[in-house]
Amino acid sequence: MSFDLNKINPRLLKSEPIQRCNFSNCKAACCVFGAWVDDFHKKEILSNSILISQHMRKGYEKPSSWFNELSEPDQHSLSGTVTHTTVLDNPDHYGGTACIFMREDHKCTLQVASEVNGDHPWRFKPFYCILHPLDLDEQGRITLDETKELVNEPASCVRKAEHKTPLIEIFSEELEYLLGKRINKKNG
Repeated sequence: MSFDLNKINPRLLKSEPIQRCNFSNCKAACCVFGAWVDDFHKKEILSNSILISQHMRKGYEKPSSWFNELSEPDQHSLSGTVTHTTVLDNPDHYGGTACIFMREDHKCTLQVASEVNGDHPWRFKPFYCILHPLDLDEQGRITLDETKELVNEPASCVRKAEHKTPLIEIFSEELEYLLGKRINKKNG
């Protein structure tokens, strides 16, 4: 089954010599600056705080500490507004900071809580976290930033590979989840 190609940038139909990061090596470097969370998802997270707080780092179980006051309009979010997660100093993490939801084992509390509850791992995960390292272009289509910049960034979620692989295949899990349809890999 294919999906609406108008929702992805044509760049994702190309093949490039990249691969996903190795989580055990990167240790969630992408969590360095926290995340923007749609206000709809923020309410969902807070309404499930009892389940989620059980998996938080010690000392950060209180839902009132999970988000800061920084919010802004976002045309791609369900509610039209996003709020930022709290960012903590973390000298042991890439860049010296981390999202409050990053645990000591570098896993996302929101994902762990979803899995323990028997839900899809991304049930509570913010849209932009699921999307990463993908992005949205000016037209709101899912895309990937320039490969040269990504593979040279030490904290990038992609690495150089010996062989070209269709980008649509590399990111199929995210695309299927976000677009709600199976991807026809023959398109790549």
